[in-house]
Order: sequence, then structure tokens, then C-alpha cells
Amino acid sequence: MSGANRIAGAGRLTPARTARFTFDGKSYTALEGDSVASALLANGVHLVGRSFKYHRPRGILSAGAEEPNALLDISRDAARKQPNVRASVQEVFDGMIAQSQNRWPSLAFDIGGINNLFSSFFAAGFYYKTFMWPKAAWKHIYEPLIRRAAGLGVAPTEEDPDHYAGRFAHCDVLVVGGGISGLSAALAAAETGAKVILCDEQPEAGGALRFDTSVKIDGVEGFTWAQNVVSHLKSMPNVEVLTRTTAFGYYNHNFIGLAERVTDHLARPGRDLPRERLWQVRAKRVILAAGAIERHMVFPNNDRPGIMLASAARTYLNHYGVAVGAQIGVYTSHDSAYEAAFDLKKAGISITAIVDCRPRPGEAVVAQAKALGIEVLAGHSVIDTAGKLRISSMTVARNGGGSPRKIAVDALLVSAGWTPSVHLFSQSRGKVKFDPDRQRFLPGTYVQDCLSVGACNGTDGLQEAIEESLAAGELVARAAGAAGGGKIALTGEQAFEWTGGMVGSAEGAGPDTNAKAFVDFQHDVCAKDIRLAVREGMHSIEHIKRFTTNGMASDQGKLSNMHGLAIAAEMLGKDIPQVGLTTFRAPYTPVTYGTLINHSRGGLFDPARKTAIHPWEEAQGAVFEDVGNWKRAWFYPRAGETMHQAVNRECTTVRNVAGVFDASTLGKIEVVGPDAAEFLNLIYTNAWDTLKPGRCRYGIMLREDGFVYDDGVVGRLAEDRFHVTTTTGGAPRVLHHMEDYLQTEFPHLKVWLTSTTEQWAVIAVQGPKAREIIEPLIEGIDLSNEAFPHMSVKEGKICGVPTRLFRVSFTGDVGFEINVPADYGQSIWEAVWARAEPLGACAYGTETMHVLRAEKGYIIVGQDTDGTVTPDDAGLSWAVSKKKTDFVGIRGLMRPDLVKQGRKQLVGLITKDPKAVLEEGAQIVADPNEPKPMTMLGHVTSSYWSENLGRSIAFALVAGGRERMGKTLYVPMPDKTIAVEVTDIVFFDKEGGRING
Repeated sequence: MSGANRIAGAGRLTPARTARFTFDGKSYTALEGDSVASALLANGVHLVGRSFKYHRPRGILSAGAEEPNALLDISRDAARKQPNVRASVQEVFDGMIAQSQNRWPSLAFDIGGINNLFSSFFAAGFYYKTFMWPKAAWKHIYEPLIRRAAGLGVAPTEEDPDHYAGRFAHCDVLVVGGGISGLSAALAAAETGAKVILCDEQPEAGGALRFDTSVKIDGVEGFTWAQNVVSHLKSMPNVEVLTRTTAFGYYNHNFIGLAERVTDHLARPGRDLPRERLWQVRAKRVILAAGAIERHMVFPNNDRPGIMLASAARTYLNHYGVAVGAQIGVYTSHDSAYEAAFDLKKAGISITAIVDCRPRPGEAVVAQAKALGIEVLAGHSVIDTAGKLRISSMTVARNGGGSPRKIAVDALLVSAGWTPSVHLFSQSRGKVKFDPDRQRFLPGTYVQDCLSVGACNGTDGLQEAIEESLAAGELVARAAGAAGGGKIALTGEQAFEWTGGMVGSAEGAGPDTNAKAFVDFQHDVCAKDIRLAVREGMHSIEHIKRFTTNGMASDQGKLSNMHGLAIAAEMLGKDIPQVGLTTFRAPYTPVTYGTLINHSRGGLFDPARKTAIHPWEEAQGAVFEDVGNWKRAWFYPRAGETMHQAVNRECTTVRNVAGVFDASTLGKIEVVGPDAAEFLNLIYTNAWDTLKPGRCRYGIMLREDGFVYDDGVVGRLAEDRFHVTTTTGGAPRVLHHMEDYLQTEFPHLKVWLTSTTEQWAVIAVQGPKAREIIEPLIEGIDLSNEAFPHMSVKEGKICGVPTRLFRVSFTGDVGFEINVPADYGQSIWEAVWARAEPLGACAYGTETMHVLRAEKGYIIVGQDTDGTVTPDDAGLSWAVSKKKTDFVGIRGLMRPDLVKQGRKQLVGLITKDPKAVLEEGAQIVADPNEPKPMTMLGHVTSSYWSENLGRSIAFALVAGGRERMGKTLYVPMPDKTIAVEVTDIVFFDKEGGRING
């Protein structure tokens, strides 16, 4: 056996299968299947940590995810190290290294414990008052000290060598929780033929059956029945059973996040296995069977090691075979704690007394206690405890007065009843309701397609919970479309019906005492802190929470929220619902960064997208820049060229001869259907029903508020088909924008949207010799100005490959954009290049593209607009239809603020010194000598050196910009102030003749 506190014949672990681990450098033996908590308790270790603020000794409080105290640093080696792991959840593996946290120099002697002596100075809200003066001390003194003191564990410094996996899944029914209710619901749903996923955070399903050995279902001991059901479910092809898997987040449209711990329990995990796996599940229906969480009792010095929840002690005995003490006391207001005492007594453990603060406990449990020879002190309370590093005694007194009685104990089990776990229901945006009889919140109004069953729904009786769960499983499965199977019947038996419970502080922790009666163990929040918050004027639980930090620790108030609410309500003289309820947010329990990030790290942190032409560009020595996720050729330097020299050469070559540009990254969306033109009329500012097949049009897209969202050229291929282009970075959001309106505002329109960005490689050929370069390669399209004018689109072939050929230009010269299937992108590029290079043309990159478009006054949405620019501000009023009565953003454009005088407008700037190039983002003022703070008129949005013009050029958003044409403004820089003249934004070929050849 491993550990002196193992009870022979108790528990479900195999004595022959052991594992060695260390805790704070000392070696211990555990059984395979032990949690770190059960293994430590088996070896007589109760002290496992120190509290956050007072550094008080803390022990193991629970056996589940609600554990606030036993947070350890768990590692396999120097690299595989994780802080703040709950000892009650982490399974022991051979060679595991566990260390306590938040203590120095040792756990038994922590110098930080001096804080406990000065606790009166650290009352709730002290940080709001203490660190306000002197103001200058915050940055240099207070903040560094607070940052060093904050937190419990220490983040690892080594790179994580493990890998993580992710999976997407769809199902008819997702059941969260593998207790009696969850298993019953999953069984009923699975028998209909529905596709079911069942998840539970424990290594084995069973829920409360892990500790409650008195339950039988269909005559079979409860935990055995649970394992039989799991085996049956796993054998069914329509069921996925996920243990060690926590449902941590419930999002819109029944989207649930699951975190599966795949290898955290293995001593030598296979290299091909991930450490953890993120499941992203979309379920037609969800059943929440999350159970309930036992509450602790709030009384003076209720935080000593050795004080734990009654259900936890019962779990450690019945599942792990571990006795949590030799002389055990019980303090409760609920019948369930009696059963823990009964089980321990039958295992040969001394129960010194059951202290019940109720004057009349449940008759059945009292009778059983007396039959077992256990003293029951009804109408009594524990008013204090003693013990330095572990509880040694409890002091008991009759409620309302009486002589105190000290009783020696080495463990104290507590229970104030059970709180339904409504966290996921609340995350789903469901509205809870208050049960005044049992003083608890329950699921109320549902927003999503889910049902709560069992203890999390407030269903207390065993048979009632089973029947409710079976009915729910069949109901939601049939609602999801399943039609098979029949009704299932199960019969449950339990020893006692549970009654009782309390919320708030117990005797000895009332308003007239200054005792440390802990509500939130991790953040050292006492009952007196809640009362102080109310006296300080905090009347909403959200304010009380922030003033005291109650419920803000990593356990998210699973134990403390209801007690804090009740104490606040008592102080305010209000009912609990009037005080409010704090928001339950995801994640339900902490989730590692590795699980969330998954493969998105290192080179895959931001996955690189490359065009079909990328290998050729790379071979030519192109320098790349990141645009969204795309790698785009920035410029093509020749031997000895700087970036500026290369860009200048490319700019002049395109203007004088031609240039070839990879434009494959442009967003491309196919809009198809009989109502396609009507849909685009509603999405864009200008009209599309008048656009003839074979022609293109530039379009502006607005948000609902009237500001420019995106732009691009749209080509009409047929009456019912449009080829829409967007900005490179805007492609995903534009498609989402379109789909959102199509599904929610215009569902009557017969339109289909398809992203084709990656299906087409785009080769832009621009410049005076563009037609000469591509004409011999084109089949079936007349490229003359008469047959194929600017802003046209035709389908034909190039080098035998199907093409959509656009006559468009983003440089202001004759231009063609060759769209070919991406698989042919590089071969067609090479064919074009074989024609272009002998004629003196060049390949050019995005920097040259930016300069050339700026010379012609073409804007880039997102660079020359900032989310507050209207079409008129950008000089694009001509693109807003005056005839259309409706389009997205039309009402936004009518807002007085968007048409008032003095708005920032896009203008051109030329510097008085032609060689001075402005910095993008630089501010603009009217008077450089104006005292600070100076009045900022706007900022520079784009700025370049133009080799073709022999000077610098810039765009800027300037207040009342068009009214300032010809005027001089100033751009203050760190070393000098640059004078600029306001112009229009077209600097080159103002007449526009070059675009037509």
C-alpha cells in the first residue's frame, strides 16, 4: 500500500500499481489513478500551499474543479512545467515533480506569513486607497512591487516542447456531465439513433457516484452501473465519449468549447500524442448535466489545513481508499455531510462529533448517526479552530450562547449544502431564476436549444433526476431529427433524502465580530470584507466583487459567490436577487494557452498564405512583406540596389514600358443568382442593375453608420453572375459582411456567395506596352480599344488556359488583369514574362504599386481611410447613387455629423522642399508657432518619393481640406517643421489619357 492513510479494501484503485512522485523535493508513493491531492493525503500531507494575500497555511479543500487552495506547480522536467494546477484534478504519473507555490523560503516557514499579523492594514479595498499617493510613486514603486507579488505560481521560462491538437465536431446532442443525469440523458438520446457526444471532466464517468456508494440503479451499485453504461455507449457507432474533458465555454448557436487532457496523466506519453486537444463542437441540442458544487461553512478560522468539504472526504475514502484523518469532526447545515461521517465511521475512523447548526436536522440521518454511536450536536456551531499547519481542534458552542467546548480533531468536514452549477447555462445567455426556499439560483429562461437536468436544474430526488434526464435525452434527440429507439426505464435507490443547507456566514462570523471567516479562500476574502464593502457604499454585487475581489480568483467563485451574495444581502436588508448576480464567463475552469493556441505558434502562429506565383518571385530575389496572411512581393532588387533604388527603377519602367504584378491576393467573391444585381445594389453605394454584362464598375461599400468599409472593381459576367474584387486584407470580412446581410436582412433574395480568392491567380500587366505583351497569348478576345475598352471584362483563353480578362488599371496606364485558375498561375506568369522581359518591362512589387496608384490619386481603403471617413470625405461622392432609395449605410450618411462643414477630407500634399518626404501618420497644423497643445488639423495617410515626378507626394486627411486648396500648412517633425501645399490628390496625368492608351 502507498501511504499510511490508505484503508485496506477501500477505494477503487489497484494496490499493486504504484507511481513515484515528489512534492517539494520529498519522494512519495502513490497508486495509479490517484490525484495529487489523494496521494498527498494518503501520505499524511495536508499543508499544500499559502494563501494569496495573508500567506496563511492552506490545505486541500475539495476533490474537484472547484479547488481554491491546492494549486501546485507540476512538471516532468525543466521544460514541461505548468503552474497553478489543481491538485484535486491532476492525476499522479510516475516521475511527476510537484511543488508548492507562493511561499519563501519554505512551505512550513513562509516569511510572507507576516502579512497575517498586519491583516488589519490589508482590509478590502486597501489597494484603492493606499496606492493613490504620491502619484509619481505608482510607476516606480507600487506597480513593480504589486507585479512581483501578484499571482501564485511562476510562469515557465522554457519553450513548451509539447504539441497540442484541435478538432471540429458536429453532433445532434451534446451532453455535458457524466453523472447519473448525464449518463441517463446520453443513453436515452443514443438509443434514438442520434449522434451523441458525452463529455465529463473526470477520468471516469460517474459524477457524484464517485463518492456516493449508497446509490443503486436497477439493483447495481451506482459507480459500477455508470461504467457499464459508458462501455455500452462506447460500443455504439453514433456515440463519442470524452472523459478528462471539460466543457469550458458555451457560445452562440450551440457552439461549445471542450478541453481534453490527453496525456497529462501519462508517465511516458507517446511522441505522436498531443498533450491536450481543443474540441470545437457545434451541437443541434445541448443537455447540461453539470451537477452541483458543495459549499463550505463560513465560520472563524475555517481555512486551516485539514478542513475540507464533506463530499471531498467521502471521495477520497470511497474512490481513492484514503482516510483524511484519524479523529474527524463534521460541521454542517445539510444532511449530505452525515453520509460522509457514516462512511468514515464504517471504515473504522473515529468521528468525534457532528456539529449541525440547524436546531432540527433530518430525522433519518440523526437516527443513523446515533445507531453508529456518533454524537450529534444539533443547534450548535463551530466558533473557532486551532492548529498551526493543520487543524488540531474545533471549538463548539450552542447557538445564541453557552459554554464553548473544545474538541480535538485532525480533520474537519464541512457542508453548507449544494449550489447548482449554472455556469454554462449562464454563458449561453440564459437567465437564471432564484429559488427562495432553497436559497439558490436555477436555470430560468433559455435562449439557446439546450436543457438542464439533474442537480444543476435543482432536481434533488434521485428517481426524479433519472426520469427527467431520460425524458430530456429522448426529447432533444427527436427535436434534432432522430426517429429510432424507444423509451428507457431506470430505477434508482438511495439511502437518504437530503435536506437543509444555508448561505452566508454561520455563528461566530456575524456583523459584530472581526474574526477571519473566509468566504473566498484563494483571495483571502472574509465575511467582514463583504460587510465593509457595503458600509463603504457598494450596493451592487458587481461593485462588491471588485472592491473585495470575492469570486475573482481562478476558481471564479464556485464556492464563494453564494455566500458573498447572502452576506451582502443581509447587510443591505434585501433579498438575494435584489443584490444581483455576478456574470459567469468562459472559461469554466482555466484552459492552457497551448490548448487554445494549438498549432498556431512559431512559423504557424500566423499562417502564411502564398500565391501560385510565389516560387518564381522567390527565385527572382523578391523581398516579401506581410499583407494580412499573404506573403506579397514588396520589391525586386537587382545586385547592389537599395530598396529605394529598386522601387524608383520599377516605377519609371512601368510608366515608360510596362510592369508585371502579382495581384492574386485580391479578394474575389462570386455573386450568383437571379437577384444578384439587386443584392449588390443594396450592399454597394452605386447602381449595378444598369451595368451591362462584359463591363466593370468601381464600387464603394459602407458600414451601417455610413463610413467606408471596402472598395473594389466588380465585373458583370452575365445577367446573374458577378465577379467581385475586394482589398487583400478585406476579403474575409467583406464576405462575412455580405453573408450577414443576406441571411438576416435580405433572406428573400435568391443569391449565392462563394469565396474564390484562392481559385484565381491574377497577373496584372500595366504600362504603355501592356497590350503588346499579352496580345499574342490571348485567344478569343479582341484587345483593341474599340472592342475592349477600359473597365471591360471578357472570358477567353490565354496559352490555351481559360481566363477572365479584365481591362482595369490601378496605375493609371493601360492595364489588364489576367485571371487564370491558380494551378496555371506560374506557367502563365512565365509565358507573360517571356514576352515582357525582351521588351524592357519589369516585375514590380507592392511598394511600386503604392507609389504609382498615389501618383494617380487612387486611394487604399484602410490606409487612406480610418473607419471615420465617408465617401464624400474621400472625394468619392460620384460613386454614391443619387437615385437609389436604399443601400447599406444610406441612413448613416444622412446623420448631421457626417455632412457638417469642417470634416476631415482627403487631399494631396506637396512639400515646399521637393526632396522632403513626409512620415505617414505625421500630424498637420496651420500655425507651427502655436503654443502647445497645438490644434491638429489632420494627419498624413500616404507619403512617397515619386521618381516619375522628381519630388515627394502625399495624401492627408485634413479638416476642411478641400477649402484649403493652394494654402500652406505645416507638418512638425522631431528635427524640423516641413511646409506643405494642399492640392488635389491626382499628381500624374491629370487628364487621364494614358489609361486609354
